[in-house]
Amino acid sequence: MIDHTTLITYILIVLGFVFIPGPATLLTMARAASSGTRVGIATGAGIAAGDVVHTTMAIVGLSAIIATSALLFSVVKYAGAGFLIYLGIRAMLDKTPLEVNGGAPAISAVRAFRQAVLTEVLNPKTALFFLAFLPQFVRPEHGSTTLQLALLGAVFVLLGLLSTVVFAVGAGRLGDLLRRHPAVVKWQGKVVGTIYCAVGVRLALQER
Repeated sequence: MIDHTTLITYILIVLGFVFIPGPATLLTMARAASSGTRVGIATGAGIAAGDVVHTTMAIVGLSAIIATSALLFSVVKYAGAGFLIYLGIRAMLDKTPLEVNGGAPAISAVRAFRQAVLTEVLNPKTALFFLAFLPQFVRPEHGSTTLQLALLGAVFVLLGLLSTVVFAVGAGRLGDLLRRHPAVVKWQGKVVGTIYCAVGVRLALQER
């Protein structure tokens, strides 16, 4: 099993990584600000579920296939980018009226969770990150490499979920405050949609 020193070092590095705002954080905050804390947390949970998939892929070697196949990498990358841009355009064009003083959320928590899972799974950069990052903390002399990878992946998922919940709660409370103003309610869909499109374009422009 992983020794305590290596595990503590890994946890500190991952904490620094997950609390630096990135695409996952932006998506979570956008959902929380526009549709409430519950939906934001569901988005964070969906991202965590997607990371579980990536951990499994890294363990069984599927991520290595993506890393070595330019075509497959591009297919996954553009599929993920297209999905994000699609969500962004839908948010910008959505004409569903929202009550200024606490209307129903624009999206259900279940739907937000599903979309977040798909978004995270279709991010090849995350697959490559798990493939490149996790093995650096594996020591074959300490036992089963599969169990070590599984433990490292689980720690990453849990810490990542912790960070997205923190951001979701903060953004959700801010969103509740801002949605009391008619101008914010009118423009929030466009702002959220712009964030999704920007993250999608960023993903599409990423290189291997």
